[in-house]
Amino acid sequence: MPIDPYFSSTETGDTAFAVEGATVKFGSGVLSEIGDDACGLGMYRVAVFTDRWVAKLKPLETVVDSLRRTGIDAVVYDEVAVEPTAVSFQAGARFAKEGRFDGFVSVGGGSVIDTCKAANLLSTYPDDLMAYVNAPVGAAKAVPGPLKPHIACPTTFGTASECTGHAICDFPEMGAKSGIVSKRLKPVLGLLDPTVLHNLPPFILAANGFDVLTHAIESLTARPYTHRPRPDKPHLRPTSQGANPFSDFSCLEAIRIAGKYLERAVLDPANVSVREPLMFAGMLAGIGFNNAGCHIPHGMSYAVSGLARNYFAPGYPQDRPFVPHGVAVVVNAPAAFRFTGPACPDRHMQAAEALGVDIREVKPEEAGAVLADWFVGMMRKTGIPNGLSGVGFRCEDVAALTAKAMPQRRLLENSPRPVGKKDLEHLFREAIAYW
Repeated sequence: MPIDPYFSSTETGDTAFAVEGATVKFGSGVLSEIGDDACGLGMYRVAVFTDRWVAKLKPLETVVDSLRRTGIDAVVYDEVAVEPTAVSFQAGARFAKEGRFDGFVSVGGGSVIDTCKAANLLSTYPDDLMAYVNAPVGAAKAVPGPLKPHIACPTTFGTASECTGHAICDFPEMGAKSGIVSKRLKPVLGLLDPTVLHNLPPFILAANGFDVLTHAIESLTARPYTHRPRPDKPHLRPTSQGANPFSDFSCLEAIRIAGKYLERAVLDPANVSVREPLMFAGMLAGIGFNNAGCHIPHGMSYAVSGLARNYFAPGYPQDRPFVPHGVAVVVNAPAAFRFTGPACPDRHMQAAEALGVDIREVKPEEAGAVLADWFVGMMRKTGIPNGLSGVGFRCEDVAALTAKAMPQRRLLENSPRPVGKKDLEHLFREAIAYW
């Protein structure tokens, strides 16, 4: 296969990338098989993590019944916070430690799966949460060894947390969001049952769908792995390696599928058949960004989530103001893609074409703008808020947003174009409103 010029070697850059796949089962009814799966992994006493909304739904009942039918002692923990905080991570860890479990199951969205990952880690290798959190927010201590088996059962499709070694939470006292990244955090198995999406409200579908698209496009346009500094030792090669040939395949297909079905899924909620391909696209994007990593839109999103103060998203719990992750990402995406377009116009063009844009007359210098315009158009069609102003921010908030985004070096340094403080200020101003 010819080498893509995007991956041309550099004097100090890496010369290799690692393929980190995910073990999943995909299809209607796979949740009912979890009892056999857990037995095969040697589980006898299992902590089942969920939140109090999912706890009332059929997927949790299906999972618990299957586990108990095979003789597994399944104990439900339904106190997971939607958009978890450091406090809720620590509460889940206390439950896990006190319960003396030999395995974990998570049933819910990314918040549930991430909380379960953190609980598994902190109960297996007890330490202060901040010891494991990414630098410079935390000390970025390496996960000391293997964790207990964790089976993830997503009930949404945006975060793809079942495919990744990421566990993200809010730090309200800092007004910021960060988390833990380690290959060891990745669940040993993900069970993706598309029937769980049948009752998702349209706005949640839209937020999830845009999370899929930004995962995939950020990974496709990320700094190439050959431009990342070569590690001193092979095991120090990071999870977020930069764009690479493996991640390209999964990301382009995720973009194509999500671009084809997202509008239909949101505007025609009765047509549940289009939700299955969206879940598949989410899985592909998760595999891709777990290997390549995201960049500016996600780095900006953590500041948006951390500083949320008066936005209540339709279809989500209304107990406190917060900006759902997919929304926090996509309100920044058009501004970010206009900025990164000049760094790798061919890749921005590839993404636009995968979304169905006719690029025959598009000039390379227009690639970022064309991609951004598609996002703005789709945001309007699917009811996504009009940029940062739509989720409660004003121009006066740009300095605070910038200050909270700057520490997200893991993400920002993965951008194909260097991004500094003045750049972020410009991007947040550009993201205030799009129409």
